[in-house]
This record gives sequence, structure tokens and C-alpha cells, in this order.
Amino acid sequence: MASVKSSRSRAHAVTPSKGINKDTATKLEENLNVFKSDHFDADAFVQSKCHSLNEKEIRQLCSYLLDLKRASAEEMRKSVYANYTAFIRTSKEISDLEGELSSMKNLLSTQATLIHGLAEGVHIDSLSDVVPESTSDNPPTNEVRESSDLEKWLTEFPDHLDVLLAERRVDEALLSLDEGERIASEAKEKKTLGHAVLLSLQTAIVERRQKLADQLAEVACQPSTRGAELRAAISALKKLGDGPRAYSLLLNAHYQKYQFNMKNLRPSSTSYGGAYTAALSQVVFSGIAQAATDSLAIFGKEPAYTSELVMWSTKQTEAFALLVKRHALTSSAAAGGLRAAAECVQIALGHCSLLEARGLALCPVLLKLFRASVEQALDANLKRIEESTAALAAADDWELTYPPSVTRSSGRPAGSVLGSTGAYQHKLSSSAHRFNLMVQDFFEDVGPLLSMQLGGKALEGLFQVFNSYVNTLVRALPGSMEEEASFEDSGNKIVRMAETEAQQIALLANASLLADELLPRAAMKLAPLANQKDDLQRRSSDRQSRHPEQREWKKRLVSSVDRLKDSFCQQHALDLIFTEEGDSHLTAEMYINMEGNANEIEWFPSLIFQELYVKLNRMAAIAADMFVGRERFAILLLMRLTETVILWLSQDQSFWDDIEEGPRPLGHLGLQQFYLDMKFVTCFASQGRYLSRNLLRVVNDIISKAMSAFAATGMDPYSVLPEDDWFTDIAQDAMERLSGKPKVANGERDLNSPTASVSAQSMSSVRSHGSY
Repeated sequence: MASVKSSRSRAHAVTPSKGINKDTATKLEENLNVFKSDHFDADAFVQSKCHSLNEKEIRQLCSYLLDLKRASAEEMRKSVYANYTAFIRTSKEISDLEGELSSMKNLLSTQATLIHGLAEGVHIDSLSDVVPESTSDNPPTNEVRESSDLEKWLTEFPDHLDVLLAERRVDEALLSLDEGERIASEAKEKKTLGHAVLLSLQTAIVERRQKLADQLAEVACQPSTRGAELRAAISALKKLGDGPRAYSLLLNAHYQKYQFNMKNLRPSSTSYGGAYTAALSQVVFSGIAQAATDSLAIFGKEPAYTSELVMWSTKQTEAFALLVKRHALTSSAAAGGLRAAAECVQIALGHCSLLEARGLALCPVLLKLFRASVEQALDANLKRIEESTAALAAADDWELTYPPSVTRSSGRPAGSVLGSTGAYQHKLSSSAHRFNLMVQDFFEDVGPLLSMQLGGKALEGLFQVFNSYVNTLVRALPGSMEEEASFEDSGNKIVRMAETEAQQIALLANASLLADELLPRAAMKLAPLANQKDDLQRRSSDRQSRHPEQREWKKRLVSSVDRLKDSFCQQHALDLIFTEEGDSHLTAEMYINMEGNANEIEWFPSLIFQELYVKLNRMAAIAADMFVGRERFAILLLMRLTETVILWLSQDQSFWDDIEEGPRPLGHLGLQQFYLDMKFVTCFASQGRYLSRNLLRVVNDIISKAMSAFAATGMDPYSVLPEDDWFTDIAQDAMERLSGKPKVANGERDLNSPTASVSAQSMSSVRSHGSY
């Protein structure tokens, strides 16, 4: 069981999809040491691990071993790619050096033979010394016959080769050259030929070999040479021992072939970039694929030639990418055509990826070269969304409507953007509808953005665009014009003001719906879940690696909306607290001046808190229609507005200076009215379900400060305050009056009742201060 736990812990520590850090790599190397031994016994290893395991534990061990295998393969792949450039360069240098050494060896051999012959006074064109000096004066008959046959062969050999070369009988010429090499080698070893004759033979072989090589090279360079004929010529040239030259001719032949085919591709300013990219990709990558196939068939997997193929293919891919950028990507990127640019990249990657089956992973080369153009298209597209939305906001009436049935630029109906008609039951204003539609359009066909690791840049750019739209909504709030200069991106943008409360709440409905639902749902296209039928751990790791980024992005969107919410609450709180002349409705005098009028007081919440309650009720009714299915946002909005007013009271130092240190102390009637006001706030906040812990804490702190100020006069505040039930009853009665629901008798309202009278007076007083 200990081994099983260890296996589990190791399996958890090694997660291929997240990469391998230094510590994990060290541990992985230690785990693999057991498999490196020359005496490793697989059966014994399995028996040692599984001999006491049940089926479930064996499955867990198998899962661990598969994870270890994937991690090892990933580490090896990273190591290979990290040093691949150096490996290719070194292999090329080694290949060139081998060729130079071979040439030097042949040259030195020829020079040595020539010098040796000259030193012995040998005449090159004499055949008098065919018979070695050591031969007796009376050689056997069979040796004389063999000498005669050899002389005849030596005489006819050059002419025979010349005939074969003239008739281009390549296979026979290769066999004759091999025979000549064999005879020359045997003669040199057994010393059956004199130095002059041997040198003559070797010279004839070298000259004819070079002539045949030139003939084959000429065939390989002919544009009309195709298919089997080209492979035969290259293969014969390789057999002649000139492999590097043969390989260069093979690659050049395929290059010339696809260059000829490219002459028919004539891009124009009106041509469709995707069609041009598809045609060009077909020509270039099929040429590279054919070159790779011929290379494998003729040269096999020799590292030097494989490396040269990779370098050549990379060069052709770079040239292809430059053509695509020049004739398709540049114009699309400059115009902000992200879909067109992404489609070009996707087409090119599709053709390029087919080469991976032949061992050529060239997609990273394309992605690197296309990245700048796609980034340009991405930035231009985001800028277009921002500017278009700002222009629409200047004429937006801030009335929420259902989305119109329009057709998008991609040709698909708008209702298919989110794949669900139910997702489109939310209302937005015209500018927000357009913003949402452009964002949905933006996220269509963005697969290459993931491959180029531009998903993060796309999300960041979209956040900046949304933040700019929120700035526009903030400027649409009345009273925010003086803050316009604080927005860096405001420039000279004009926005239509939201005059009524319904319009101002519509601003919040726009921003909150976009941030909470529409944008995050659209952004999921940048992080699709794995759809391969892989094991559960692989899919789980994919979700864990992608979702945190999405969640963090959504938090930033919501944070931007909070800024709009704060501006909204600040504006309405100030409208409640201050008059148009700048005087405060909430002063210490309204409590201090109550002393001496106890008999005339009809206990009721102060006017400012009545207005706050009426405003909250009115906003709650408006929000109920605008935030269908998202009531929590409406509750949080009302909670924030209530907190803003009460926090202002808590932090108004002039108010508390008058209460605590003013010329007149706070009396028991003022304390009672203050306590009633705070109780009224907690009652209607509790009833509306927006009594937050923070609000309750601040209210209690305010009450404590007022009671402390009263206690400073030497009186006990608890002795002058009625029971809480008294305050609660008055607060409940006030809510009924202010909400227009006075007490009823026999099912009918008593219009002459004091409740109805006070309700009418209170509502009239609220209306006299304007509509909020």
C-alpha cells in the first residue's frame, strides 16, 4: 500500500499539460534511472510492483506510468527543440567537413601515386611492364592467358565506358565503374599491375565517374525532369559517392518545380486573400512534402540530410509567409479585418500541419512570422469596436429593448451568436446591443489567436475596450461632466445624458449584463475545453489551466462596472443630501432644535430619510423590470446607495462637531429622533433585503456616537429612549404611509385618516425636491 500511495503522489506531482519545473525534472530523472540499466528486467520490475496490488491499485499504477511516459516524452521534445538550431548547424558543418575530407583524401591519393610513379621512372603510356619483375621467365599457361585477358580488358575499358556514357545507360555504367574499382583495388593489393597501368586505370575511372556525375546533374537540373526520372538521377549520383551534391540538386529541383507552378498565381488588389493563400499553400507545401518523400526514399533518415531538409523547408516556409503577408495579410490587418487575417493564417496552418506526418514541424515558423500582422489586425479591430460604440452612445436614448433581428457580417443571424435563443431575452440599449454584437463577431474564428498565444492579448484588449465603454456610461450620468478630464481616453467624445432614473439604471443594466454574462460567455471561445476523448485527468488539467484566467478577467470586468455603480450612488446620494444651492438637508440643527416642542411633535422619520426610502422604492420598481433574472445586482445597487448615504453621515465631521461640541447640546428629543431615523433605515433596508453587515455596523456606530454625545451632558441615554418596539412600530407605519399603502378598514382606505394625510404630505414633500 505504501507503494500505491507513493505512486499516487508522484502521479499528482507530474502533470504533463502544465510543464515540468526544475524540481520535478530532477525527480523524473531519478525515477527513470531504473530503466537505464543494461540489465533491466521488465517482467521482474512489474512483478515487484504488482505482486501485492489489487485491480484498482494496478490501474492507478498504470495511470502513473502513462503520466511518467508523457512527461518523459514532453521533456525530451523540449530538449530537442531547445537545441535543434544548434544541432542542424553542427550537422551541416560536419557534412561539409566530411565532403572536404573526402576530396582531400582523393587528391592526396592521386598525388602520391603520381609522385611514386615518377620516382621509379615509369612511362605512363607504356604497357611493357605488365608482367611483374618477380615473374619467372617461363610463366604457366593459365597465368599468361589471364594476363592476356586483363590486357584486353584494360584496353577496352575506357572505350566501353565512353559508349555507355554516350548512350546514357546509367545503370550499366555504374556496374562497369564498380567493376573497374574492384579490379583496381585487387591489383593494388596483389600488385598484379604496374604503377603506370594502375594509375592509368584509376585516372580513367575518375574521369568517367566525373563525366557521369555531370550528366546526372544536368538531367536533375532540367525543368522537364519529373518524378521517377529525377529520383533515378539523384539516386545514381548518390551511388557515385557525391551525396551532398545529389541532395542539393534534389532540393533545387523541387524548388524550381513549385516556383514554376507559382507563376500562375497572380494576386491583385481585388483578389480574395483566403483564396490566394489556399492556392499558394497548396503549391508550396505540396512541393515541400514531395521533397521530403523523395529524400526519405533516396537518402533514408541520415541526420545530415534530414537536417538540410529541415533548413531548406524552413527557408521555403519563410518565403511563403512573406508572400502571404504582402498579398493578403497586410491589407486585412491594416483594415482591421481580423476574420480575414485569421482565415489566411488558419488556411496556411492547415496545409503546413500536414507536413508533420513527414517529420517537419513548420507551424511554429509560420506562427512567428504571422504574429505581427495578426496583432495589427487585432488592435485595429478592437479600436473599431471602441470607436463605433462611442459614436452610437452619442445618440443612444438609453431605453432598454430586446435585440433586433439582424444579420451579422459573417452571414450568420444574430440569434446564433450564443447558440441559444434563451440567452437573448435580456434587454440592452442600442449602443450596448451594438457593442455586444461586435464582440460576438470578434470572437468568431479566432483559433489562430490561441496558436499564436494571443488569447491573453485579445482578452486584455477587449477589457480595455469595455472599460472605455464604461467610461462613456459614467459620463452619461448627470453631474459627471466635470470629471470628464480625468478619463485619459475621453478625448472629444460626446455622449447623450441619461436624465431620468430609469435611463441611469439602464446604464447599469448595460454594463452589468455585458460584464456578468455576455462577454465572459463569448470569451470562452478563446479557451475551449478539450474535446478529444482523452483521460479524465487530462481534461481536468485543461480546465484548471484555462479557467483561472477567465475568472480573473471576469473579475476585472465586474470591477469596472463597480466604478459605474459607485458614480451612480455618489450622484444620487449627493442629490439627497444637498440642495441645488449647495445647502445640506442633513444637519445637526434638525436634531438639536427639537428641544422644547415635545407636545407638537408627531414622531416620523426625518425628511431626508423619507426621501431615501421613496427613492429606493422607486428604483427597486424600475430595477425589477430591467434586471429580470439578475435581482441580486439590483439588491446590491440599492444596498450600495443606502450605504453611501449613511457613510456620508458617519464621516461628516462638521455634523459631529456640532453634535458633540456645539454651543447647544443634543437633547433627549433630538436623540430620540436620531435613533428613530437610524431604526427606520435598518427597517426598510431589512425589508428590502439590502441590509448588509457593513450598513448595520455603520448604523450602530452612528447611534453609539450620538448616545455618547448625549451622555456627555450627564444624562443616561437609555433613560430617555422608549423601547425598540416603539421605534419599530413607527418605522413600519412610516413605510406603509410612504409606500402609499395606509392602514385599511373594512377593505377600504380612509382618505381622512391621519395616516393617509401624513402619507400625502410626505409624498408631496418628496416631489417638491424634484425627481430622483
